[in-house]
Amino acid sequence: MELSTLDIVIVVLYGIAIFGLAQYVSRDKPGTAPKDTTDYFLASKNLPWWAIGASLIAANISAEQIVGMSGSGYAIGLAIASYEWMAAATLLIVGKYFLPIFLKNEIYTMPQFLERRYGPSIRTLMAIFWLVLYIFVNLTSIIWLGSIAVNKVAGVDQNLALIGLGTFALLYQLRGGLKAVALTDIVQVSLLVMGGLIIAGLTLGEIGGEGGILAGWQRLTTELPGHFHMILKADNPHYMDLPGLSVLIGGMWIANLSYWGFNQYIIQRALAAKSLDEAQKGVLFAAFLKLLMPVIIVLPGIAAVILAPNLAKPDEAYPSMMRLLPTGLLGLVFAALIAAIIASTASKINSIATIFTLDVFAKFRHVREGGAGQERKLVMVGRIAATVSILLAILTARPLLGQSEQAFQFIQEFTGFFTPGITVIFLLGLFWKRANEAGAITAAIASVALSWAMKVWWADLPFIDRMGIVFIISLVLAAAASLVIPSRAGSDTIDTGTVSYRTGTGFNAGAVGVVLALVALYATWW
Repeated sequence: MELSTLDIVIVVLYGIAIFGLAQYVSRDKPGTAPKDTTDYFLASKNLPWWAIGASLIAANISAEQIVGMSGSGYAIGLAIASYEWMAAATLLIVGKYFLPIFLKNEIYTMPQFLERRYGPSIRTLMAIFWLVLYIFVNLTSIIWLGSIAVNKVAGVDQNLALIGLGTFALLYQLRGGLKAVALTDIVQVSLLVMGGLIIAGLTLGEIGGEGGILAGWQRLTTELPGHFHMILKADNPHYMDLPGLSVLIGGMWIANLSYWGFNQYIIQRALAAKSLDEAQKGVLFAAFLKLLMPVIIVLPGIAAVILAPNLAKPDEAYPSMMRLLPTGLLGLVFAALIAAIIASTASKINSIATIFTLDVFAKFRHVREGGAGQERKLVMVGRIAATVSILLAILTARPLLGQSEQAFQFIQEFTGFFTPGITVIFLLGLFWKRANEAGAITAAIASVALSWAMKVWWADLPFIDRMGIVFIISLVLAAAASLVIPSRAGSDTIDTGTVSYRTGTGFNAGAVGVVLALVALYATWW
């Protein structure tokens, strides 16, 4: 595939426009003080709902999501959409039950919550863990898979694409921090949705011929009935990836709660809301966008089964469908793909800078809060941390992922060792006052040890089921440790007693709409 001159011009104009917009929203207004940590890391705690919702999706959807899930649609079918649709339900829980506690207690970072709830040891332990995970697993995979996509579509040398994507994402948000990321993400998500809908429409139109999109949809569902089952049976060859009812009542909940509720680079957008009501409206907006994502990401992969039945690898499905695009539209959709990569990379960089600055540097150097000089110093440290993180990711992406056939699975496998423990630690911290630091550390250790043991000794257990079992055992062990080992006096400063979980009429009506949509989708494609 080659980009025409018009396509290249469209991509370049997009890059200039989005960079310019990021710098514009990052500017210091005349007469205002230089950015402090609240301005830089939490966008002055003034994000509106539309920016929160769009930024949540932009941070989530990247190359591994688009290319990987489209490939899974090609190989497995619509069942892979459970990752998107179950996330919509999870976001409702996050909005109603998690955000009220976080915002009431003015939480900036997830490690900060852990210190205020349990004590300093667990904060340091988890801050270092998240830094390693974000840099050497998540950030490397985003830019590596992004560089593959750019290479496949535009023919750009992969090393050059790797450096270009990382550098652009860094410079794009370096000045303004989270504000630059969040307030431009509405443009990024709009382009992503538009580009995805164009590909979905063109693929269905190609399949339907003169009958158009509706005829294409009818042919797709008629000729590929096996690709339109949400709940896989045990004899399905992909049951190990999506083990039946576990996607509805099992381990997928553990992964989703950890990702959407306790993941710094996701939850940071909601923590920066101008109010709890805005935060809740933002996650509701993201939930509705999640309902739409399978049309954009999974459907082109299923269509590729008819249009490109002999692909060497499933992950070639999305790029192969891009070949259907005429000149001009190809540039627009390619810009949408770039938008997804850049937005997700910039979000990750900003969260790495936030955790390093506030949870590591400020704590170990005993930087006192307040004071313009100290605030400027912390913002500068954040910018340096952002620069170092992307340099490390660029340098280590090929050694870590160059030989990996399935980078998406690499991410899931690595994070899955820790996910059950993280979910236990936060759920107990939010909703059970007897939980203490001993219980939290027990959950973290048990999660890794049990996950490793089950992977070795129970290799035929589906990954999602393993997470569910490890979660239950870790929960029991953490509760037991908390009951047996006394808490340190004054270690818990999180206020949950005065938190209200009441939500507005708009949120409640929207949540009912999301749930009804999910019931209809699963009932239709069970």
